[in-house]
Parts: sequence; structure tokens; C-alpha cells
Amino acid sequence: MTLRNHITLVGNIGTQAEITNFDNGNKVARFSIATDKTYRANNGKIKSDTEWHRVFAWGNMAQFIEQYAEKGKKVAIHGRLVNRTYLNQEGVKRSVTEVELRHIIGL
Repeated sequence: MTLRNHITLVGNIGTQAEITNFDNGNKVARFSIATDKTYRANNGKIKSDTEWHRVFAWGNMAQFIEQYAEKGKKVAIHGRLVNRTYLNQEGVKRSVTEVELRHIIGL
């Protein structure tokens, strides 16, 4: 049995990418994607909610994001889900799920 971890999202880039450059020359780009969730409410009216997704990219993909990704641009992304924990500024342990970007297409 082979387990797979793939996610594809279509939405709008919600934030300008934050770029971190490392001493070894590598870089990471972090940004968010907004997707819409449409549903019928109890009163029969169609409603839409925005869901936010944290995304990060390494190396050449991070460089591409730094140069070409613009806030508000509609994109399709493909990657994998990554769960990680970290300590916030107050020293409290937090968990987060992010998308590690593998492919991006402007729409």
C-alpha cells in the first residue's frame, strides 16, 4: 500500500511573499492563498466564506515566487501538506499545517 500526500488548491494569493535567505544561499518563500467555500445556508440563500491556507516554497520555486507572485493573482497550486510545531514569541508550543509548494500556474 502506497500512501500519497497531494493537495491542489485554486485561489488568490492573499499576501506578498515573505522571503528568508539562508547563509548557505538557499531561500524560502512564505505566503497565503485564499479559496472560496460556497454553500447553501439554512434559509436557502447561497453563501460564500473565504478559507486561508499557508504556503511555503524552497529554492528555485521560492525564487520564482519572489519574482512573479503578486498579491491578488489567481493561481492553481499543487504540493503536499506538512504539519509542524514551533514555539511562539511567548514560548508556547503551536501546531500549524502548511502546503509545501511543488507547482504553481497563473490563471
